[in-house]
Formats: sequence, structure tokens, C-alpha cells
Amino acid sequence: MIDIHALGSELTAAFEERRTLSTPPSRDGLDLSTAYAVERELVRMRHSEGHETVGVKVGYANKAMWRVLKLDTLVWAHMYDDTVQYAKAGEASLSLARMISPKIEPEIVFKMKAPLAAGVTDPAAALEAVEWLALGFEIIDCPYADWKYQPADFVAAYGLHAALIVGEPCAVTAANIPELVEQLPTFKVRLSKDGQLVAEGSGKNSLRSPALCLAELTSAMAKQGAEPLVAGDLVSSGTLTESTPIQSGATWSAAVEGIALAPLTLTVA
Repeated sequence: MIDIHALGSELTAAFEERRTLSTPPSRDGLDLSTAYAVERELVRMRHSEGHETVGVKVGYANKAMWRVLKLDTLVWAHMYDDTVQYAKAGEASLSLARMISPKIEPEIVFKMKAPLAAGVTDPAAALEAVEWLALGFEIIDCPYADWKYQPADFVAAYGLHAALIVGEPCAVTAANIPELVEQLPTFKVRLSKDGQLVAEGSGKNSLRSPALCLAELTSAMAKQGAEPLVAGDLVSSGTLTESTPIQSGATWSAAVEGIALAPLTLTVA
């Protein structure tokens, strides 16, 4: 039997002390169902410290990985009021001083304006529950040696979520939903470091469309008995490029074409 509280405390301490665990807990029998119990315990622990959940981030938003990892849906974990930052005029800065081995991921961020029930499969229906979307950077961090872990380890370690930088919002309206449904699977994104191109990707890398990823998330949460997404929740919908290691002293930027989202720049301190 795995001690849910003890494992949550151990993983929290690993992040706080900037140290890696010699082996991921999946090697000691942690399965995905138990990992979500740890995730619930992390939420309880964070609430007891005076923090609030502000939304959800997803992982493994790529069906090609599901068969290899024996998944039947994506995985997810909560984000918190002290891990989300809103860029000003498309620019933000972030310190890595408390992180172990961070990586950066450009993502589409949604803000919900209404609850979204499980079972939605139509991207337009998913977008009807969205207030706005924006380009964002998720910063992930890993307490496991050499970034080697299984989905259960991912869930139990805060979904590897360290920070989310949210760019300039673009309102979702009844008038522009049809256009967004067309654009979200096909738009391109370019990730640059100090002005040099590092990675390229597109909307299809997030479960064929970030809107479809949002819809799938509702079903994945329902399978774990989680509370559904509600108005005000943020959703970070999966990386659009390969995750890229970052270090202090660099400036990262992301720009898109094929969808009207403002570019985003992050200075890493």
C-alpha cells in the first residue's frame, strides 16, 4: 500500500529542496488511480496553506503515446494561484531559482466562461464554454532523475507544473467560433531563444486541436470523479512543440501564424 500523504509530502519536499528522487514511485507500485489520489491530497495540502486551484494542465496530449504507455486518455493535474502569471503587453519575466531542471512549452491557454460537461466531442461545442484563449508558456520541472517517469509519476508530481505564463487574451465569441475551429488544428508556432529559432509546432500536436484536447480533458477528469471545469478555470492544453530545457539569462519568444494570437516573450532570470 502506498501512503498517499507521505508520497505527496515527499514529492513536495523534492521540489522545495531542488533534489531528484533516485527512483520514480511507479517502480514501487504507484498506478494511475493512486496517483490521482495523491493529486487530490496535493490539492488539500495546498488549500491548507491558503492557496487556491485556478485550473488544470494536461499531459500526453498526443494519442501516439497512449498505446505505448497503456493510456486510454490524457492525464491532468491542477494549477494554483501562485503558479500562474499574466504577461503585460506580451512580456513577462520568471525566476528559475527554485527549480530543478526546468523546460519550456508553448501552449494554448483557455479561460472558461461556463461549465463544460464530460462527453463533448465537438470542438465548436467545447469553445462555446470558453471566454478567451491565449498563447502561453508552461514551465515544467521534474523531480525524477534524467526526466524518466511514467504517467502515474507525472500526475503525482503536480503534473510537473512549475509555472504558467499567459499571453494576451483573444475573446471567443459566437461569431468567431467557426473560424477558430478551422484555425486551431492548423496554425503554426515558432519558439525562439534570444532571437534564434529553436522549435516549431502546430495546433495538431495538442490532440489534433487544442479545442479537442479541452473536450477530452472533461472526460478524463470525469473518469477520476473530479469536479468538472467551471467558469473562471484556466486550461493549459498541452505543448505544441517538443519540451525544451531553459536556463537563466535567456529570452524566449513564441509567435504564431494562422490564428490571431499575440506573440509572447519571457525573460528568464
